[in-house]
Amino acid sequence: MALRIATTKSELMKIKSETDEIDTKSSEDQTNIEDIVKQIYRGKLISDKVILHRSRIMRKLHTGFLRAALRSLPSGIQSLDASHPWLCYWIIHSLGLLGEYIPTDQAGHIAKFLSSCQVTSGGFAGGPGQISHLATTYSAVMALCSLGTEEAYIVIDRVALQKYLQRMHQKSGGFVMHEDGEEDIRGAYCAISVAQITHLDIPRLFEDTGYWVSRCQTYEGGFAARPGTEAHGGYGFCGYAALLLLGKQHKIDLKRLIHWAAMRQMKIEGGFQGRTNKLVDSCYAFWVGALFPLIVAQINKEIADNKSANSLFDRESLQEYLLYCSQYHTGGFTDRPGNSSDYYHTCYSLSGLSLAQHSGPDKCIIGHPDNELEVTHPLFNITQVAAESALIYFNKLQIPFLDS
Repeated sequence: MALRIATTKSELMKIKSETDEIDTKSSEDQTNIEDIVKQIYRGKLISDKVILHRSRIMRKLHTGFLRAALRSLPSGIQSLDASHPWLCYWIIHSLGLLGEYIPTDQAGHIAKFLSSCQVTSGGFAGGPGQISHLATTYSAVMALCSLGTEEAYIVIDRVALQKYLQRMHQKSGGFVMHEDGEEDIRGAYCAISVAQITHLDIPRLFEDTGYWVSRCQTYEGGFAARPGTEAHGGYGFCGYAALLLLGKQHKIDLKRLIHWAAMRQMKIEGGFQGRTNKLVDSCYAFWVGALFPLIVAQINKEIADNKSANSLFDRESLQEYLLYCSQYHTGGFTDRPGNSSDYYHTCYSLSGLSLAQHSGPDKCIIGHPDNELEVTHPLFNITQVAAESALIYFNKLQIPFLDS
């Protein structure tokens, strides 16, 4: 494992990534970010052996940053015109984790807008008048479930959605992201997660999908976008979560996955990288960090006990990186120090922070008790309360008939 904990200030300051004495652009960037993080942590060390845990989550600033976006989005994100449901999901889920909820009238407006993104033939598009896409279908469904009102739930056309998922399913077992689109592991996860939470026909929709996903595990132990390509943090979550939702987790080499995920935690920074020899990025606090509670909760027979499983990653160091290095001074979270905040990194930083706090047998809250966030569901990544409410609502409904 690659953990950041150092027993003395001098030891922390001396740690440096190994480069085999060959300097590259990647190694230079890594050294630069380590130097910045060292400066940040140097200010937090009050003795040779104790790290000061007094950083507080900037709730008011984060809430203001997020609520402002529900009223009017900044012009700088016009490139995300095909990602309207994602913006809704990132903002609503972030507010939910902060314990801030959407007023009823505003929730109704959001549900109505997401309804305008739904395509009559099934699924949700990135915006009104666009084509259905599995990624925006996931984000729209999870945004509606996060709103948690019946008005939001009934937006989802489950009959059309089930037919859409059936069309995206390939003979290989995998899923394409959209009509005539690319087949990759994100499609499998998005399809399975929305089918599971809205109570659709899982066995018939996902024939051979578990086998296809298992083939995406690489020699490193992580998961790639498709068989034969490079392991990546986001794909790691999508692959393992998909298998758990299907009950097919036994099809992979769990020990190799644990090793790969543990090695993504950076020695100095405490956050996770997404791939080997890449920089730390706060979003992987969720994409990689979520693997550990999933492994503990679902496959504990493969490991000694919950205590040993939770030592596979350093929950305190991850929180330190997110609180000290990723919070932006005007609100929101950034991927790493020196960059500006955005809604994507805010969502997954808060999600990862929640998991680090609540993933073990006991809570682990560094700093002020007010830093504690709401619990996020590690499979769907909406709050636990929202996930349970949605499952109760949809599981009462009959599974739509699926044509052969």
